[in-house]
Formats: sequence, structure tokens, C-alpha cells
Amino acid sequence: MSDFLLPDIGEGIVECEVVEWRVAEGDTIEEDQPIVEVMTDKALVEITAPEAGTVTKLYVPQGQIAKVHAPLYAYQTAGSSSSEPTADASTDQSTANPRESTPQRDDIEPSTRAPAEPSALAHKVPASPAVRRLVREHDLVLADITGSGKEGRVLKEDVLAHLNAPSVADNEACVSPPTSSGSAPARVEPLRGVRAVMAKRMVESASSIPHFHYGEEIDVTELLALRERLKPQVEAQGERLTLMPFFMKAMALAVAETPIINAQLNDAADELSYYDHCNIGMAVDSKAGLLVPNVKGVERLTLFEIAKEVGRLTQAARDGRVDQADLKGGTISISNIGALGGTYAAPIINAPEAAIVAIGKTQWLPRFDEHGAVQRRAILTVTWAGDHRFIDGGTIARFCNAWKGFLEAPESMLLHLA
Repeated sequence: MSDFLLPDIGEGIVECEVVEWRVAEGDTIEEDQPIVEVMTDKALVEITAPEAGTVTKLYVPQGQIAKVHAPLYAYQTAGSSSSEPTADASTDQSTANPRESTPQRDDIEPSTRAPAEPSALAHKVPASPAVRRLVREHDLVLADITGSGKEGRVLKEDVLAHLNAPSVADNEACVSPPTSSGSAPARVEPLRGVRAVMAKRMVESASSIPHFHYGEEIDVTELLALRERLKPQVEAQGERLTLMPFFMKAMALAVAETPIINAQLNDAADELSYYDHCNIGMAVDSKAGLLVPNVKGVERLTLFEIAKEVGRLTQAARDGRVDQADLKGGTISISNIGALGGTYAAPIINAPEAAIVAIGKTQWLPRFDEHGAVQRRAILTVTWAGDHRFIDGGTIARFCNAWKGFLEAPESMLLHLA
């Protein structure tokens, strides 16, 4: 038998959650057959079989955490003998590969495991590397902390609660009768995968970047009419035309007039990097959590090419199968909350980008024309967030005005197309 070790997925990932096993113990597998789906901090990853054989053991149950370079499952290669090896053969195999002959921790029944040494007790308590580091920083013992995660896994919240817990004397002095109001949560689950990354990055962005918000209304009546005229041609080629490609193309043209909006500040906050390419990210509400894939080089793409990319990335994000390359290299982002019915929002910048815009829903509202007559117009609201360390109100207002101009008179974009 051979153990399949969880490979290094990259991006500094050291663990991932087993989302779904595609096989069961005893199943025959073929080379490159999908075996398991795991959720990393970035996206859903499908792992395939390295060679044909038979699955003999699944080491990590569905919903549990698997470690990089640790055994994920065991399999017997096709054509190998299933009979038990002789004592001599076992001895030779143990000498050649001690890891394969050593029983895995999960193979040992609890009743047969030797009592844990005190020094090894903390290691056996399930917890992430970040939690273990927090425990060490506060000179705590991991085994003394009650874990609220699955199978007693210690979470960051458990460590903080342990630190803030009153002493025994305080507890005795403040004892109060239990209430029947049911203050305990209905269920507790660990924050993992994309949602865990979102929690970390949004806190970092909101706490380290001074946000400046700017709101505006855009009349998209003409834009909606143009889209209706172009939709049949796009749909004839098997694609779907939404307003997103127009938002992106107009944004790339506006960036050309205000390039600092597409710049990024380094960690030391003493150097700005300007980019010739405009990689526009779009927030997608996927089943795995919030993902922001980006369309590369919008400034050089046609509306049809942008529409194809938007469709591809949206579907991939909703399936939780976005390639790592599609999540990297964004320079500015769009959050289309209007697709879900929202009107206003105060978005948080997707660091290290300099700006993000939240687009509200389109509403048909009365507006006065140049002659004072009331007309029915399609109005949407937008709210920008800019990095106030190097983007001021005037800069983002001028940029938004340029962007708005292209959207309110979409035919003007033709003058700038290659």
C-alpha cells in the first residue's frame, strides 16, 4: 500500500478542510480520477489520483482538517498483491520506509493508545497554527482551554474567552442562578476557508487603511437601451451581456485619465506603484464565501471579450473553483450589491488596491430634463471607497465624474476604443 500525502498547494497554505470525498474505502480508482475536494484559504481545490489502484483507507473524515504533507488516504496500486507480507518482508519494508510501516495516529483505537506525556498533551489538542501561536504568546497551556470547535478544536475565540475569564474567586462571588432564556447558541462552527480569509483581510484593511467614501447617482437610461440593442448579438455567440462589462470598460477609460486610482501603496507607505494594466475585480457571492476574481487587462479588451471573462469568472466563483491566477493581481474592484437589491453600501477596500466601488440597484425615478419637464429615468447609486493616505476627495470625485460620463453617454466610449 501507499499513502497519498496532501501536496503543497502553494500560497503558504499549511492546512485545508476536506469538503467531499468522491470515493469510499474499497473503491477502485483510475489515474487522474477526482478523489477529494478540499477547501483552502483561497478556493475549492479538486485532488486527483496519481495512479490506478484501490482505496484502502481514508485518513481524514469529511469536514475535518487535513495537513499539508500528511497522509490523506491510502491506496493499493493496481496489480499489486493484497496478501499480507511475511515477517521478513515486513522487517525489510520497515527498514526501507519507516513511515509506511508505522501505524497512523487515526489507526490506533483510543483504548490501545498509550497515555500522553504532559509535554505532548498540547500537541494532541486540535488547533490551528495561529491559535497555537496565540497560546504561546500568552504563556498558556493549550490543554487547559476548552475548545468549542468540532471534536474539541480550540478556536481563537476560545483562547480570548479563556484570557478574559474571571478567576475562581470572582466566579464564587458572582454566582447567579441559571436562567431559562436559552442564552447558549444553537450551534457553533469554526470559521474556515474563504470566510476565514475574508474575516482576516477585512479587519486588516479596515484597521490599516483610512477609508474615504464618496457617493454619486448615475443615469443609466441610455446605457440600458444600448445593452438591449447589443444583447441579441452577444447571446447569439453563447454569452450573456450584463452591465458589468460596461462598468469595467468605462472604469478602465477613466483610469487612463486618473492613473493614481489604479496605483498601490507599499507596506512602508513611502512608495507608490503605478500600473499600465487595469485588472478589475468583481465581488462574487459564492457558496464558499466572498471571492473577488479579476478580469485582466480590461483596457485592451472589447466589450464582448470582457463579457466572456465576466461569465467565466462568475460561474467559476459560484462553483468555488476559481483558479489562483484569477484571484491575484487585481488593481481596482467592483461590488455589485444592486444584484441582490441593495441601494447603498460603504465597501471595504480589497488591499493592496486603492479603491473599490459598490453599485446599488437601478431604480426608475422622476428627474427633470434641461427644459424642466419631468422624465422617467433609470438611476443607480454608487459609493466609492478610496485609500485616503494618497487619494483625496477631489481626486476620487474627478475620477468618478469621468467614469460617470462614459456610462451616461456610452457611445462616447467608441472614441477611445482601439
